[in-house]
Amino acid sequence: MKPTLVILAAGMASRYGGNKQIDGFGPNNETILEYSIFDAIRAGFGKVCFIIREEHQSVFEEKFANSIKNQVKVEYAFQEPQLSEYGFSDYIERSKPWGTGHALLAARNLVKERFCVINADDFYSLVAFQQMANFLANDAKDDHFALLGYKIDKTLSDSGPVTRGVCAVSDSGELKRLDERAKVYRKAANTIEFVQEDGTPGQLEVDDLVSMNFWGFTPAIFSLLEPLFITFVEQNRMDPKAEFLIPEAAQVILQQGMATFKVIPIDAPCFGVTYQEDKPLVKKELSSLIEEGAYPKDLWKELTV
Repeated sequence: MKPTLVILAAGMASRYGGNKQIDGFGPNNETILEYSIFDAIRAGFGKVCFIIREEHQSVFEEKFANSIKNQVKVEYAFQEPQLSEYGFSDYIERSKPWGTGHALLAARNLVKERFCVINADDFYSLVAFQQMANFLANDAKDDHFALLGYKIDKTLSDSGPVTRGVCAVSDSGELKRLDERAKVYRKAANTIEFVQEDGTPGQLEVDDLVSMNFWGFTPAIFSLLEPLFITFVEQNRMDPKAEFLIPEAAQVILQQGMATFKVIPIDAPCFGVTYQEDKPLVKKELSSLIEEGAYPKDLWKELTV
């Protein structure tokens, strides 16, 4: 059975100042998301599951359905702030959903095959999908998952600082922990710094591996996440900004010995649109890849798998 691509697309994109999931960056107004879907299809994925807010379904269908409906099966899962399906019958004061871990759980009734999870607004490259497809086909187990590790130097924005989860990796390539680093920026050509909790600068190596929220799972992940999420909501229901995130849930799963995670190193760029100022840079990167022949000028006209 072909694996499924699960796309996290319910975020509000407050720093970007618009709905960057459907903003155009390619020569024919293609979104970053379309390049990910294009690469996933070439890598052998057979279904796409969009995780969105229900009120955005018509927008996503209008933007993506015509280009991909003949290439791959498409389904929608909805992430909403209220949680009656998890046993919370009373109203919780909240305007936005509960983070990426909650988003992933929204797909639990639709995804019955091995799958990967990605952000809607990051460009990952074809090799990333090929490597993940290989892992899902040959190595994934119900207690052994994966995430892609990108060299941090290839993930930074020139428009402002970013947050990155730095992977601590064992000699056998297993994830030991994810260390979140805030306000990461390139200080010089070979110098990357971040701001520590006490406000002082810390330094990272240019080839440190970081998570860009590209994970590989079997459906067993849902039964591991759900009780963690329910506990999280019980403890944070009065905090309207609390988020149940995949990296933090993965830390708990690791610590409790419920599963292991292979870190798959990827020597390729990963870029996205954290800030509006990133848009011309992303357009330039995609234009260069098209000129190199990595992608056709008309993305969907002649897809060859």
